[in-house]
Amino acid sequence: MSEPAHESEPVRIPDHDLDDLVATVTRLVAESRKQGETLARLTDDQPAPQDGEPARPEHPENPASASGPAGGNTNGTKEDGPASVFILALGAQAYAVELAALTNWVHNLLLPVYGREITTGRPWCHQWQEHPEAVARLHALWLAWQQLTDVQAGLTGPSTWHRDHLDPTLLQLRTPDGPFGACTTSAARPHHRLLASPEPTGL
Repeated sequence: MSEPAHESEPVRIPDHDLDDLVATVTRLVAESRKQGETLARLTDDQPAPQDGEPARPEHPENPASASGPAGGNTNGTKEDGPASVFILALGAQAYAVELAALTNWVHNLLLPVYGREITTGRPWCHQWQEHPEAVARLHALWLAWQQLTDVQAGLTGPSTWHRDHLDPTLLQLRTPDGPFGACTTSAARPHHRLLASPEPTGL
């Protein structure tokens, strides 16, 4: 049985792979900016709710849509743009567009660079888009990445993103008792199961 690699051993990335990664990051940054413009346009195009109608259409992929923004600013107006950029606060159409862009970032940058091996102590789910907590945490991580890798974030922006956003997010998502606790623990045996959430109790 081979000895596991030492934790502190540096990872060497071949130059040609590094060039591909730089090109991917550059493309994703450009797509993120275009995504922001598209999202703002879609939000502006949504009709204003009538009296007695919900502010956002309900849809199964977005559990927050039935009850309004999840922690967002509820004072936003059409002139001010969307009330919140957080994915759980978006309506059905904008949610789908945002999830597609998030998936692109997760699959093309996050997992290739930071995915690490799937083990019993570090589970993952290939159907993470069906786990609301995973979607929420990964979207927040992506928003922080867009802000802190921008040139205006300064030279310490990427370091801040790793320390304050990436590490805590991966710790929460890939812990054995996290949202993927009943999902894939071995790459050779893919598995997906949603864990039951606590039922709200009446007052």
